[in-house]
Amino acid sequence: MAGKGTVVACRNFNATDDAEVLYKAMKGLGTNEDAILQLLSSRSNHQRQDVKHAYKTLFGKDLVDNLKGELGGTFETLIVAMMAAPLAYDVSSLRNAIKGAGTEEKVLVEILASRTPQQVKEIVAAYRKEYDDDLEEDISGDTSGHFKRLLVILLQANRQSGVQAELIDSDAQTLFQAGEHKFGTDEQTFVTILGNRSAEHLRKVFDAYMKLSGFEMEESIKRETSGGLQDLLLAVVKCARSVPAYFAETLYYSMKGVGTDDNTLIRAMVTRSEVDLMDVRTEFRKLFACSLFSMIKGDTGGDLRKALLLLCGGDDA
Repeated sequence: MAGKGTVVACRNFNATDDAEVLYKAMKGLGTNEDAILQLLSSRSNHQRQDVKHAYKTLFGKDLVDNLKGELGGTFETLIVAMMAAPLAYDVSSLRNAIKGAGTEEKVLVEILASRTPQQVKEIVAAYRKEYDDDLEEDISGDTSGHFKRLLVILLQANRQSGVQAELIDSDAQTLFQAGEHKFGTDEQTFVTILGNRSAEHLRKVFDAYMKLSGFEMEESIKRETSGGLQDLLLAVVKCARSVPAYFAETLYYSMKGVGTDDNTLIRAMVTRSEVDLMDVRTEFRKLFACSLFSMIKGDTGGDLRKALLLLCGGDDA
């Protein structure tokens, strides 16, 4: 099923006109942030790339560099993210997560658990082209244990397709024996099965597992594992059930509690805006006692809030 994004291509699109509007918004004293965010949030990513080219052709300047020079803080982070092509954005997000101080495990978890095998293959190839490095080696050098093993399996992007009917019950049984049914946990079994089966196969395994053990798969993972491995296994299970529901939860927890995890909030809103953000909004409303729109409104401020609400595309109150 194809998801529904909140951001769609502008019909009467003219890259040159857009480039001129942006140039004027940044020229002279003060910056017209409203003009910038209104324009960019009503263009598809593909159109934004065309505007970038037109801007350079007209003014001999790099649009993203100019935006960085005029904007600041989280609003700048959001606009720069919106100006990157989706694949390039995933690649740079992973690079920054590995190469920064300490590894940002949640970025690795979110991207590698939620992207399709085809997208993962493209990420691995683009990463090599951009940095002349091997993504698997970089991640392996920065992580350890079963967490590392599952990331490496996901990077192979070799998930089976379809449902292996003859394996549903034995997979459920194997997972039960590896966890709830034994003292200690055989993490490798969880890693191998959850990392290699298709989403539709796993959904059937989860049902069989529930009948067999009396537990939802997520409950067992929470009881049997911890740390980064737990986060990654949970993400894989949730994405197998529903990618939009996974991102609804990701967005909710980026804003819940003390302080906002701006980077996760921005990354999730930007990467899903043309993919399935309408579906994410629907799931958000189902899972939580408020709409995504109202939570963003209450949790952010200034230009960041304006831009995120435009990306959100409406309230499901």
